Amino acid sequence: MKVAFFIPYFGDGGVERTTLILSQMFIKDGHSVDIITLKPWGPFLKQMPSEIRVVNLHTRRTLTAIPKLITYLRKEQPTALISAQHYANIVSIWACMLSRAKTKLIITERLALSEAFANKRNFREYVLPLLIRWFYQKAEAVVANSEGGAEDLACILGWMRQRIHVIYNPTYDDSILEKSQEPLNHPWFQPGEPPVILGVGRLTHQKDFATLIRAFAIVRKELECRLVILGEGEERPKLEALAKELGIGEDVDLPGFVDNPYKYMARASLFVLSSRYEGLPNVLIEALACGTPVVSTDCPSGPREILMNGKGGLLVPVGNAEKMATAILKLLRDKSFAQSLLQFAREHLDRFKPETCYKAYLRLIEDEQNKKP
Repeated sequence: MKVAFFIPYFGDGGVERTTLILSQMFIKDGHSVDIITLKPWGPFLKQMPSEIRVVNLHTRRTLTAIPKLITYLRKEQPTALISAQHYANIVSIWACMLSRAKTKLIITERLALSEAFANKRNFREYVLPLLIRWFYQKAEAVVANSEGGAEDLACILGWMRQRIHVIYNPTYDDSILEKSQEPLNHPWFQPGEPPVILGVGRLTHQKDFATLIRAFAIVRKELECRLVILGEGEERPKLEALAKELGIGEDVDLPGFVDNPYKYMARASLFVLSSRYEGLPNVLIEALACGTPVVSTDCPSGPREILMNGKGGLLVPVGNAEKMATAILKLLRDKSFAQSLLQFAREHLDRFKPETCYKAYLRLIEDEQNKKP
């Protein structure tokens, strides 16, 4: 088979990482893979095997990529086109319809869309939900990366839940454990230093690191510890100002994006996910794989599934710094309890192995191929 992935901006996020992992699995199994993008700039390109072809459409906006995507589909006739994120999904649907290619289109949603569109800030965010309802039915298959995400998407689309496939992200592999053992040159992670709480993600409104910083300020009054947040984004000035305002600036470090977050995860005392909404947060799975206890907001969607309804880590309400601080203190002070939660969670990580996810996508493509016109 020839499989194409359409990711408009191939940057440094979870979608890009899971696309790379899936692409490697298809290549390993003897299929050919194209990754179609408008802006191939991210750090994951350095990890791209030579067998994977990166197709640069050389356009600035996702919408203006339609003519070139149509040309690609007519010329290359891939067996399947897998797109991710709602803007790309709509464009992929239009391109497939106009190209009349026999390509099977699989669109994937990686976020809880009802939350993403809850606070509409511009015209596009008013129009997108309507386009999603009108056009998602034109795809051969719709995939969500969590049960919660599928339920949310079914409500938006007005579909029966059974029409939406759930395939978890291919997150947990041996490379995480290998990279977690690499040396870490950061003074806060040296032996004898106070415990470090870690957060990882883009510095954006969605990730809500402001609540994590406020929770850390409460914890810091009772326990000597430090906070490191890996990632980059537009909220950096706001977060740095907040830490300074709360008097904890010297105990909060924002190193930016790092190529290998796993060596930080493996040495942190606790990992905290503070997001307002997610799809299936890869970083939560990665932290557990690295052997780090976790606290997470019970946001839609993903954390509750990953942590098995709280049996594998503590869940707290979204945006509640006080309850987040209480959970952090509980796990930092009761290490045996933290380890029991961690052990339970790690016993259920096979759901997120690349082999499991790849087989699900392969089966889905084959099922669509075998359907009668």
